[in-house]
Amino acid sequence: MAKYIMAHDMGTSSDKAVLVDFGGNIIATAVEPYPTFYPNPAWVEQNPEDYWQAVCKASSRIVNENGINAEDVKGVVFSTQAQGIIPVDETGKVLYNNITWVDGRAEKQAQSIMKKLGGKKIFTLAAGTPIMGKDCIPKIVWLKEERPDIYKQIYKILDVNGYLKYKCTGKMVTELSGASSYGLDLKKKEWLGVMKLTGVDMEKLPPLVLSTDIIGGLLPEAAEAMALRPETPVFGGCDDVQAAAVGSGMCGDGDLHIYLGTSAWVAAASKTADKFMHGAAAIQSADKKMNLIAGITESAGANIQWLCDEFFAREKEEYGDRIYQYMDEVIGTIPPGSDHLVCTPWMLGERCPVSSTTTRATLFNINMVHTREHLMRAVYEGIGYNLRWILENYKQDYGFTCDNFRIIGGGALDDGWMQIIADITGKHFAVVKDPRNAGAVGVAVVALIGLGELSGFEAAKDFVQIEKRYKPNPENKAIYDDLFRDYKNIYKSLEKAYIIANGRRFTGEEQ
Repeated sequence: MAKYIMAHDMGTSSDKAVLVDFGGNIIATAVEPYPTFYPNPAWVEQNPEDYWQAVCKASSRIVNENGINAEDVKGVVFSTQAQGIIPVDETGKVLYNNITWVDGRAEKQAQSIMKKLGGKKIFTLAAGTPIMGKDCIPKIVWLKEERPDIYKQIYKILDVNGYLKYKCTGKMVTELSGASSYGLDLKKKEWLGVMKLTGVDMEKLPPLVLSTDIIGGLLPEAAEAMALRPETPVFGGCDDVQAAAVGSGMCGDGDLHIYLGTSAWVAAASKTADKFMHGAAAIQSADKKMNLIAGITESAGANIQWLCDEFFAREKEEYGDRIYQYMDEVIGTIPPGSDHLVCTPWMLGERCPVSSTTTRATLFNINMVHTREHLMRAVYEGIGYNLRWILENYKQDYGFTCDNFRIIGGGALDDGWMQIIADITGKHFAVVKDPRNAGAVGVAVVALIGLGELSGFEAAKDFVQIEKRYKPNPENKAIYDDLFRDYKNIYKSLEKAYIIANGRRFTGEEQ
């Protein structure tokens, strides 16, 4: 008899439900999008109810359209976007839209917190990194200061994973990896005590659970909406970066992977590394025994989508689903380095390798030689430079070798982009099979461990197959070394200019 895990990968723009069997094979998938709202220049919100409706629609589609017996689904688990701020009252009513991970509204609160705790320099020495307006604690303080009418009603503050577990089981909890995006003591595995000094009311934070814990069974109304059986076990799950680490198979000490989707990240598992450095965060892995060093690039595949929508609309209409294959072909007609055109990918600000809410994308060194096609390649290359910068920091800051990593996410299907990344970074790497669903497979592994079907996280490598390997072309090393130097200089030269241009505007003081 077949047995399955219903895994939901809740991304920045959609829920991807993936039915995974106990052998790690993907049986069926369904995608349900949800909208994003931008009420102010630095604000990025989503409605939590839209998440839940997407989960219910995607789950029931998989079950009904594939003739799945609900009795055969042995667990439900979520991999979710991190750093959500969803305030709810005691009845579970949502009091405010999710303040998402890319939202940068709380810069004033971030600066105030650091000033209160000794200033930016002292705070950075103690914490390893300054906090910024995109971090969870400043956003909670923002609610307290700017929306006291809402704050006084808050019973618990949930992240996206916690909210969905609540909708499934009626229980309000936070899983360890999600908690580490707020403030988790990585040694004691409890909420970081210093958080109370920032003004956060600790009683509004839920109790903590492990990724592999069974939180409860599906409530009858949730089961009906998802076309599943009541009392189906619901697991702690984890944030998307942690799920991807498991789904890449790279969850051993020192293992590293890169995710390329709407956003991007570089993440390395470690038993000992626990410092925040150069925008990289030391967070809790899905595995209680491991930390994860995660450097997030805010906008990656989203930049490619923007490029396609704004500059290749006619071709998109002509080529349909083949548009990215066409764009790959065009990239091949432009020389490496795009004739010295550099495009930074900081459309939404940046976290890593630099932390900034005010930085935005810049097109550098444009001249009459450059065409629309040069811009395309420069956008692809810009993300590659960002990844190289993160890898460079990882080697210097943590001693990671950063060789022979794996790449997952939808971007890994783009052969031209993968070769650009290999050439820019100078690294060998592999792409896993079905890279779009690595996060869902990873969180399914978490559930299988929770069920006792797998012995532990080391078993993840047995679930992951390699689809293709890439190696750098040495002929392109010199040009990319030169342009990587220029890329870093762009940020260093314009850092203050970005602050002057956007500082007041992005704090909401100037509309």
